[in-house]
Amino acid sequence: MIFSSDNWAGATDAVMAALARHTSGFAPAYGVDPLSRSIEAKFNEVFEREVAVFLVSTGTAANSLALANYAKPGGAVFCHEESHIVVDECGAPEFTTGGNKLFGIAGEHGKINAASLAKALTAIPEGVVHHGQASAVSITQATEIGTLYTPSEIAAINEVAKSRGLPLHMDGARFANALVSLDISPAEMTWKQGVDVLSFGATKNGCWCAEAVVFFNPQDGAGFEYLRKRSAQLFSKSRFISAQFEGYFEDDNWLQTARHANAMAARLAEGLKAADGVDLPVWPQANEVFPIISRAKAAELQKAGAGFYEWPAEGLPEDRQMIRLVTSFATTTGMVDEFISLL
Repeated sequence: MIFSSDNWAGATDAVMAALARHTSGFAPAYGVDPLSRSIEAKFNEVFEREVAVFLVSTGTAANSLALANYAKPGGAVFCHEESHIVVDECGAPEFTTGGNKLFGIAGEHGKINAASLAKALTAIPEGVVHHGQASAVSITQATEIGTLYTPSEIAAINEVAKSRGLPLHMDGARFANALVSLDISPAEMTWKQGVDVLSFGATKNGCWCAEAVVFFNPQDGAGFEYLRKRSAQLFSKSRFISAQFEGYFEDDNWLQTARHANAMAARLAEGLKAADGVDLPVWPQANEVFPIISRAKAAELQKAGAGFYEWPAEGLPEDRQMIRLVTSFATTTGMVDEFISLL
């Protein structure tokens, strides 16, 4: 009953098989091998246009380097106040961007909207040296609370961003989970709505350590290779990140694993909804569920072997808490049903 995080799960058979296929023999280093070139072409196919792709090992590296590409002196990145780049990346985006400030915006269920962004941007007016410069806007898909931006919401946010000439970044740590839930194409969820750069996450969805920074306007990525190298993210044996992506994309494995994780989250939610003493303030749209239960019951569940974390929530009685339950490709119906039964 491990619902602590989808990054607690291992790697899929398809990913490990791809790694095994490429483990022997010789290949050029630093990402110029034939396999890596084929993966770059695969990203073009996935997104239905020519993109510039740079492989990295972690989501924090992808986010930080993507934002660093657009950093300005005195820069400010606008994002949700509870986004991963604000809360969970140890200052890496600020460090990598050379001190650009993360300007957190409040928003219900983990999302900002066009109106709140427009209002926040007034704090950094153009041409006032004392306030610095707006440098980028970042959204997370799926969000930290398991909700999704619709294509129209992304487009509206982009319209505000572009009114100030700002690039729109998408943190896609759970990109596939959002994609299959919305049932749209990768293109429709990104560049067709104005997204300029994507942190494409695969680790949480069955890879070992495989992430990518994707520029939808390839010219934006000119010189990015130096940022990646300077940040120690240029792997000498880059083909092993590429091999993971080969297994990930093969036969649409990445979409199947995401659908399974989402289905397990929905099964959890249905069971939670029917249980006594449980509140579910946000219905899951991807693979994260956030119920409110008693602290006593949470302790019982953990003692019985369930893995999960408490999640910050304001205004709850002392004897109740919000917990986060995350499903993955490795979650089984048995795990879900046992958890609900114990609850």
